[in-house]
Amino acid sequence: MTFKVLNKHEFARRGELITKSSTVQTPVFMPVGTYGTVKGLTPQQLHDIGFEIILGNAFHLHLRPGLETIKKFDGLHDFMCWNKSILTDSGGFQIWSLNELRKITEKGVEFKSPLDGSKIFMSPEDSIQTQLTLNADIIMAFDECTDYPSSQDEAENSMNLTHRWAKRSIDYFQKHKDGHLLFGIVQGGMYKDLRTESLEFMSNLDFDGIALGGLSVGEPKKEKTKILKHLAPELPENKPHYVMGVGTPEELVEGVRYGIDMFDCVMPTRNARNGFLYTSKGILKIRNSEHKNSTKPIDENCDSYTNRNFSRAYLHHLDKCNEILASTLMSIHNLAYFHKLMSDIRKSLEENKFEEFLDSFYDMRSLKKPQL
Repeated sequence: MTFKVLNKHEFARRGELITKSSTVQTPVFMPVGTYGTVKGLTPQQLHDIGFEIILGNAFHLHLRPGLETIKKFDGLHDFMCWNKSILTDSGGFQIWSLNELRKITEKGVEFKSPLDGSKIFMSPEDSIQTQLTLNADIIMAFDECTDYPSSQDEAENSMNLTHRWAKRSIDYFQKHKDGHLLFGIVQGGMYKDLRTESLEFMSNLDFDGIALGGLSVGEPKKEKTKILKHLAPELPENKPHYVMGVGTPEELVEGVRYGIDMFDCVMPTRNARNGFLYTSKGILKIRNSEHKNSTKPIDENCDSYTNRNFSRAYLHHLDKCNEILASTLMSIHNLAYFHKLMSDIRKSLEENKFEEFLDSFYDMRSLKKPQL
């Protein structure tokens, strides 16, 4: 791996991350393909938008189609026909999201399958081996995603378990890696002292990157910002910084301001399927009756395939008729918007005009720029 910081403005960084499959320009937004597909889009459509990296989910792919199937294709890239980078989640998020279907022990986690109720055990070593079998470019250490709200004792116990699992993850990874990259995950809930302790622990291990977990589990935005602001000056300069499961355009912009290089979220495609479209001025709700006869594009400042070719009236019509094409076209638009947002951020950092970008971004939304 090579990671280089090419330019900076305060904490914000313009960088480049080279994996075994592709070169990823950062800051970057990564679409989520839980089951080996970004819902509603072909790999070619993702390529045409310009994405260099997407996500898969180790836990769900372990369940379906199963590792024996994916082994026949030498990994997820060939299985899903994607020739650029893939990052896989370790299953740590499912410890949180499937909390009624799991039992945590020091050894690992016993899940009850959400498909048929059968028992599935996953240890840190199992998680790393699963991700290696998927042949992901970037894999994540196994962690416990700390719940919100949690008491300080609960957050500390969760963090300490994550640390012990991180050590086991990296020990197993070092014996089996083959061009893959491993990121450690910082936990600690909403407690600054625990977050500092966790970041120091992860930074002292030989991880290729640092992720911030437990920042998309229902906490208020101000709590998330508090943690990002606290950690920004402490993040290691020579490693990529990834905040998991975030988020809205505003959260991406603020994340970059606090030194984050990588983001992922299901929001662009999930919201597209529900008729919520991202624009330079905010959210457009295509299901509203005002769009029934509108000849306007979604956003005059966007050059997505959807925006160039289809009117609001046509998308409104497709959505009302429950046509599959509605989800596809609106997902293309939303992902193209997120891709362009990150591209504009990178350009502003290259040209030393990041403050001008921030002013324009918030002015277009009639929002006040938050203090750094």
